[in-house]
Amino acid sequence: MSTPLLELKNVTAGYGQTPVLFNVDMTINEGDMVCLLGRNGVGKTTLLRSIIGLNKLSQGSLVFNNKNITKFPTFKRARYGIAYIPQGREIIPYLSVLDNLKLGFTASGSKKTKRIPLEIFEFFPMLKEHLNRQGGLLSGGQQQQLAIARGLMCNPKVMLLDEPTEGIQPSIVQEIEDTLKRINQEKGITVIVVEQKIDFARQLAQRFFIMDKGAIMARGNTSALSDDLVNQYLTV
Repeated sequence: MSTPLLELKNVTAGYGQTPVLFNVDMTINEGDMVCLLGRNGVGKTTLLRSIIGLNKLSQGSLVFNNKNITKFPTFKRARYGIAYIPQGREIIPYLSVLDNLKLGFTASGSKKTKRIPLEIFEFFPMLKEHLNRQGGLLSGGQQQQLAIARGLMCNPKVMLLDEPTEGIQPSIVQEIEDTLKRINQEKGITVIVVEQKIDFARQLAQRFFIMDKGAIMARGNTSALSDDLVNQYLTV
């Protein structure tokens, strides 16, 4: 039996007085691998930002790991086990790969100096070769791998990734897909990915949600992501 990890109930949120999400209900179970799909501007990023606390809810509630986190600040949500890898990666370009990774420790709230877990380099062997290189000198695909690795540093229960394949060459996209599957299967981390590439979503995820105009319009197992749904909600 599936155990709910993250529950959004009647969530409405936006920017200032402008709502973007409308009465969103969503349940993500422990160990899920989920893709959140939709055209540009339908609220996908706002949904992730609302989960991590960067956008406040004007209505509704968020329950994470059986705890109501609706009023928790972002740092506290991170300490409870929510990792957010934003669109554009947002690594610190003038810091080394090693120092960018160490920033991931701050999300856990621990002040102790820690070593980088060896599993980080098992998932992302490229990073070990570039530890002393500035993050801004990495390729886009390498920066994305660094951003995901940084998110893993606080040992999260769920990872929220906003378009991790954007602007990345196909060979690296495949590496990212394979690594996310390993993270999900080997560590049991729940993964929620906002994605535009339908083929990537079908290959990666077990379940999907489709958004349009700030609401969830369809959901189900990825095997049921039909061409009709794609044409109705995802083609431009």
